[in-house]
Order: sequence, then structure tokens, then C-alpha cells
Amino acid sequence: MILAKDIQGADGSVFREAGALLDADAIAALEDLGIQFAYIKPDKAFTGPEAVLRRVETYVRYFFQYVDPDNVAFIELFKVVMERAVEAASKGWDIPCEHERQAKSVEHLHDLFFRDQGASLDLVKHETSLSSFPDTYFKIKEVLDSPASTAADMAKVVSADVGLTAKLLRLVNSPFFGVTGHVDSITHAVTLVGASELATLALGISAIKFFKDIPPELMDMETFWKHSLRCAVFGRVLASKVKGLKPDRFFTAGLLHDAGRLIMFKNLPYASVQAMIYARSNGLPLVDAEREVLGFDHTEVAGLLLEEWNFPAELRTIIAYHHNPEASPAPGDAAIIQLADNLACAVEISFGGMYALPGMSRDAWNKLGLDPHEIDDIFALYDKHFQELTSVFF
Repeated sequence: MILAKDIQGADGSVFREAGALLDADAIAALEDLGIQFAYIKPDKAFTGPEAVLRRVETYVRYFFQYVDPDNVAFIELFKVVMERAVEAASKGWDIPCEHERQAKSVEHLHDLFFRDQGASLDLVKHETSLSSFPDTYFKIKEVLDSPASTAADMAKVVSADVGLTAKLLRLVNSPFFGVTGHVDSITHAVTLVGASELATLALGISAIKFFKDIPPELMDMETFWKHSLRCAVFGRVLASKVKGLKPDRFFTAGLLHDAGRLIMFKNLPYASVQAMIYARSNGLPLVDAEREVLGFDHTEVAGLLLEEWNFPAELRTIIAYHHNPEASPAPGDAAIIQLADNLACAVEISFGGMYALPGMSRDAWNKLGLDPHEIDDIFALYDKHFQELTSVFF
């Protein structure tokens, strides 16, 4: 075997250089140093087209082991993910090994609560007592809740926040939102998009400002919000295919669907990472690992948090039940974000996903009335618009 990357010694110097031959003596020396793994250059038997296809399939199946294997939608999704992963591998993407999917050491982290002392409500109360929510949010909410408010009132409140105004106008002017002509003011945006729809988007963008101070070893925030944005894009695309729904509401729901997880990271960092490790070690969806380790999951925390913020009931319900739509007062709405979350996770498989797909029941899928063969077209719309939207948020 040939070493692919340098191996560092305890003092930081190079102990064994890339390109060195790893024979039995060299491997024994590494073991004596306590080095448990090394990157090697595979021989041709492991790099041919058929071998790569087998490795990709093994890798992708890891993420699908928790879904219903007879659900036609997930059969189609598996095909799409396989195509994307094979294409990525053909362009030089290194299929992650098991070691690379493991979390970093978190022994230095300390939780503010213990499992039997910190229920989901305790986390939410603690967090909201320490941090104030953006004033713009409450002003928007006040206008939205008042029957006497006009579109001009909404435009005035939103326009007072320069950063929010800039993001909303870039969002509304993006091809993804399909507004005819150039929108140059919030007043114009309210006229074209609608006061309620624009307020929903504004609430979601305002809420993002609340979350900060997440330890970088727990979560890279750009990675977190890109996953959330993927869910938002898929949520809006899916909602646009179901009659009678307001797609913008599902964009915001997708953007905030994992908000409860951030509260858990801030207050229970050690336990949160233990849940992550447990999920990866056992091939479980992260939501199930959270329940095993913590006794509750991020949807419960999110539901309580959004209730504390007096978030619109429709949005709160979608987010709180997106892993259990059958229990929701509006199961079809929650099922859209459940599917959107699965699709967002599926996209990430082809560049290094971490967790098994959470899946969804056939009843939840049937609520949507979608053709499973549309999955490919839905991914095409995602590919068309995701990058343009990242420039709005990052």
C-alpha cells in the first residue's frame, strides 16, 4: 500500500511522508504510535468503473436503510441520488470512509442541563430569557395580527430595517420567486407578493438573526443554514405542486425547520454531539437519536420556541410536526416539509452526508398526491435555483 497523505508525529512533525510504502513493518510502527488509520492510494482493483459503482451503492444505501424500501417515491429518490453520487465520484469526489463521518471529540463541552433536569421547555425558557428577539419581528407580527393594518403599514415596518429590506428584495427579485418585472421597493413587493406572504418571509429572515454563539465543533453555521435553505427551496417547489397552498409559507417553514436543534446545541452541546455520534454509529436518522439520548427531539423544542415567540399557528404547526405529520392538525402541510427535509438530506449525500434519511410513511406521502416520477423534475428545479438563493443569505 502507498500512503496518500502525510502522517504527523506527536510533536507535529511529519512521521511518514505521502508516497511512502506501507509494508508490515511500517504498519507496526504506526500502531506503536497509536495511529489507528491512514489514507492510502487504492490500487486499480478498487478504482475501476464497476468497483466505483459498488462503493457508491454501498455508501448511498447507508443513508436509505431507514426508509420504506417499497415506497415508490424513495425508490425514485435512491436512483436520483445514485446518479448524482456516481457523477460526483467520476469527477474526483472521494467517497467518505466511516472514520470521516465521525464527530470530533467533545469531552471539553459542558451541558447547562442534565437529561433528567433539562426538559425541552426548560431549554426554551432559558434561551428566551437570555436573548432578545429582533424588534422588527414583533413589529411585523403586530401589523400582521391587526385587522386594521394596511399594505402600507407592512411596507413601512419592513422598510425601517435596511438589512431585512435588502434581503427581501433580492429574494423576491430572484427567478425562483417568478415575480414579473423588477421590484425596487417593499411597497412594490407587498403589491405583487401580498402583505401576508411577504410578512411570512420577513419573519423567517428575522428569526435567523436570533441564533448565534454555536460552538464551531458542533455545527458550521453556513452548513446548517445551507441545509435549511435546501429544505426551504424544496418546500416551496413541493407546495407549488399542491393545489390551494401558499408556497412562500413553506419556504419559511423549511428555513426554520431545524431551529430547535440550534437551541439544543447552545444549551446541551455535549448531549447533542452524543446524539450525533449515536446516529452515525447506528445508521439512525438524527431525530431518532435525539429521542434516544435526550428524551425529546428538535421538533418539540421548535414547537415550544415558536409558541414562545407567538409565531403564526400555521407555520408553528408545520415545523413542530414535520417528523410526525400524522399527528398534526394539518398533516398534508407537515408532510411537505418532511419530504423537503428528506430531499435536502438526499442532495447532501453526494458530497458527504452524515445521517440516514428520516424517511416518511406511505400515509404521509399519499397526503401530497404527488407523482413519484416527478422527483427528478423537482431536483432539476432545485439545481436551477439553489445557487442563486445562496447569494441572498451568504
